[in-house]
Amino acid sequence: MLGQERDAPVAVDWLGGNQFAGYNNSYSHESEHDLGLMVSDFVENGSGGADSCWNSSDTDSAFSDFADNISLYKHSMDQYERDLLSVVHSLILSINETTDQPGKPEVCNASCIRFSLVKLLKSSGYDASINATKWQGFGKITGGEHEFINVMNHHDGTCSDLYIIDIDFRSHFEIARPIKAYKTLLNSLPPIYVGSTAKLKQFLQTMVKAAKYSLKQNSMPLPPWRSLAYLEAKWELTSEREIIAYEKSNNSTYKSDHHQCTGLLRRMKSCIEYEIEAKGLFIPIKNENNWRLKTKW
Repeated sequence: MLGQERDAPVAVDWLGGNQFAGYNNSYSHESEHDLGLMVSDFVENGSGGADSCWNSSDTDSAFSDFADNISLYKHSMDQYERDLLSVVHSLILSINETTDQPGKPEVCNASCIRFSLVKLLKSSGYDASINATKWQGFGKITGGEHEFINVMNHHDGTCSDLYIIDIDFRSHFEIARPIKAYKTLLNSLPPIYVGSTAKLKQFLQTMVKAAKYSLKQNSMPLPPWRSLAYLEAKWELTSEREIIAYEKSNNSTYKSDHHQCTGLLRRMKSCIEYEIEAKGLFIPIKNENNWRLKTKW
């Protein structure tokens, strides 16, 4: 456990604790043991000063470019992706946080929410599954694991497109002592990612650059668990990594700790409702077992 490590106060500061606007009490999806080792190694061996290649005078211009990129990525959607995003938002709003959910026989880490969402997506006609990626350590990057949802869009039975759903997207980019511009950029990210792997990598590249700029202002280097290589490994669907698609029985229930899951579900709903209200364009509806968001006019 991180709280038992000798350098725990420093490690907790790097992990971010409760310093991030809108994501208090959020939690990471990484293996706690592996991440704890990475934090300890970074504190002892890898934090010897920030990279001097960044010019702080360029920060305002850089973050303006970052914001433009994020806005472009968010609004560049094909029709299938746009419809899927609307369905995902509607289904999440329909999940009852007080209902006992299946989960893993330990602290759940939102597996119950992902399972509920996959079940609802399947009932709406989508080819959805839960996937877990596991990767071995490489270089200064330790091994880890991550769980997410994917949806296959099949074309004429001959080919298909893969879409990824990550229900706690912003948490992957939280850093210690973020500058105001970084906080604004972080909160501009979609709270729930729905899109292709190609576009996901564009988000990752932009946010890693932004994190380096923010950390540089505080003379802090980029920690390895926020590096591009580590982030890409979470969703890298290649034959070199173990990809596990699994189904859980409707009758399979465990006595798991769902306290954090309930908090995450509430934040997800709050973010979705805020976006709907801010845009003033959509209301959730259900029609013939197909959930979507419909324009008000």
